[in-house]
Amino acid sequence: MKVGIIRCMQTEDYCPGITDFKAIKNRTGVFEGVDEEIEIVGFTSCGGCPAKKALLRARLLVEKGADTIVFASCITKGTPIGYPCPFAKKMKAIIEKDLGDKVTLLDHTH
Repeated sequence: MKVGIIRCMQTEDYCPGITDFKAIKNRTGVFEGVDEEIEIVGFTSCGGCPAKKALLRARLLVEKGADTIVFASCITKGTPIGYPCPFAKKMKAIIEKDLGDKVTLLDHTH
């Protein structure tokens, strides 16, 4: 599995992604039960509200080899600031429509 992670730009000052990387290493959260090797292709932000750059960044992650895009928990659960992205569903739908079968989309890293 080659993973590209998209995170919330608003949480960059609060979270360096350590728990996302630990979830991959320890096979917890969305990675629980994944038996194959997990390679991190990239870790990027959505580009800021209202996530207009998320599609371009997802495309770039796929160009760089990602076969799976994971939306970090800051987007879908609102951790660590307690505010989930109000654009998360729309962001995911746009990426899914554009990239279709080229990539698997997963919600919340941990």
